[in-house]
Amino acid sequence: MLPLLTFDLKAEQGAIERATTAPTDGPRVSLRYYGLPRRLPLGSGTLLCLTREPQTMQNTRDALERHQISIYFVAVVIATVVALAIRGTAVLEGAINPALALMLYVTFLQVPVAELRHAFGQVRFLSALLVANFVVIPLLVAGLIQFLPADPMLRLGVLLVLLTPCIDYVVTFAHLGRADARLLLAATPALLITQMILLPGYLGLFLGEDAARLFKAGPFIHAFLWLIAVPLVLAALTQLWAARSEQGARTSALLGLLPVPVTAMVLFIVVAAMVPQLGPAAGSALRVVPIYIAFAVLAPLLGWSMGRMFGLKATAGRAVAFSSGTRNSLVVLPLALSVPGAIPILPAVIVTQTLVELLSELAYVRLIQKWGDKKGT
Repeated sequence: MLPLLTFDLKAEQGAIERATTAPTDGPRVSLRYYGLPRRLPLGSGTLLCLTREPQTMQNTRDALERHQISIYFVAVVIATVVALAIRGTAVLEGAINPALALMLYVTFLQVPVAELRHAFGQVRFLSALLVANFVVIPLLVAGLIQFLPADPMLRLGVLLVLLTPCIDYVVTFAHLGRADARLLLAATPALLITQMILLPGYLGLFLGEDAARLFKAGPFIHAFLWLIAVPLVLAALTQLWAARSEQGARTSALLGLLPVPVTAMVLFIVVAAMVPQLGPAAGSALRVVPIYIAFAVLAPLLGWSMGRMFGLKATAGRAVAFSSGTRNSLVVLPLALSVPGAIPILPAVIVTQTLVELLSELAYVRLIQKWGDKKGT
């Protein structure tokens, strides 16, 4: 007789939290992977032992995710102080792309690439999510940029960041805000692929001839391949290794600790490298703050409306709201840096959005979780 197996599944990360079994002499199969199979055929006398990462590792990751906003702000403050106190921090500009590549790799490692096909099974949710992010939000952005100066570089920075939905920490914030983080996590590959396909077209639509002048295909393709495509493929291969190897699973679990520290490192490097070069970019950063605040207020409301229109449950509607209001700023940063003459305006405009967004997430977590309570979930 096989021993009783009990476990809890943390849906938004697909990770096993707890597994207990009685002693057995039968063969053990160890598994820890984001995309758990739907059916697990077990022969007689075979015990499936779902192993968990060490509790200290899980506790560390949970603590990092809970305090990530504070960690990011501390990194920005320290970087600013260092840049003002020490000369020559602009030399860190050469470290931005390697740091971004590492950040995107560990970020994509949290995206369940193997579960993409399951995301398409949630037709209503995926439809609401895509319509909100790639139809409704672009219309909002088209209206907001009319209030910006007619500066193509400034508008390019705003468009790059506001047209691309977040694929990483939005899942954590959605969970904290009582949204269906499981659905949102499964849809992140679809969000990433769709935004990369549509972004050049949107830039051409909103910027006209300026898009062709600012956005050269060669640097864009180079940045996309080495800083987005390669990390994504490596992350998918790592997930495959984790599914087939206990060593791979342990390595994947260890890498799971890195997204927050590496993102903080990227913010530190970018800010420390850019502060000495800010000059006129400081004024540009201040000009876009009202646009970002307006977006932060309106976007989740529009996302929630789309959820209601598609008849989603409250938790799924909240997930669409979180996705609509949370952008992919650091993921598109390498694309922005590929633009000739991007520094310092584009990094300043993009990092400013990140700071406004982190403050907005504090409000989202407290407010969005109340949406739909009267009707239940």
